[in-house]
Amino acid sequence: MANTAEVIISPQPFDLARMNQAIQESQGESGASVIFTGAVRVSDAEAGLTGMTLEHYPGMTEKQLAQIIGEAKKRWRLNKIYVAHRVGYLKPGEPIVFVGVSGLHRAESFSAAQFIMDYLKQKATFWKKEHYGDKEVWVEAKASDEKAAERWI
Repeated sequence: MANTAEVIISPQPFDLARMNQAIQESQGESGASVIFTGAVRVSDAEAGLTGMTLEHYPGMTEKQLAQIIGEAKKRWRLNKIYVAHRVGYLKPGEPIVFVGVSGLHRAESFSAAQFIMDYLKQKATFWKKEHYGDKEVWVEAKASDEKAAERWI
């Protein structure tokens, strides 16, 4: 059984086609692949958003993501895990985060991808600053993200 994990933190745009293909390639060891991509959104709550800056704590963030992946591997039978996160300035519509998981069964793959995303939002050191023309606002942690992570305890 292949057992691959990759973490990418980069100011460069993702190659989503490459990441999608890499997580789905299989020699028969995986029965299911789940892929999540999150992007900069402009909903009613973010009306007027012109962009977002994402910052992280180099070295620490990668270690935290590796720990999250390690915990996912303990909980589910997984073959591949890819986690990519952008940093720097992003425009509305640009991908921020990619989580890809392949495993033996769909339920495990769905659960693992959701676990990784929930823990990433709660435990990884990323900071977001939203830009609204000449105004900048740091994004506070959301209670809904904390609640989502708590269900995995």
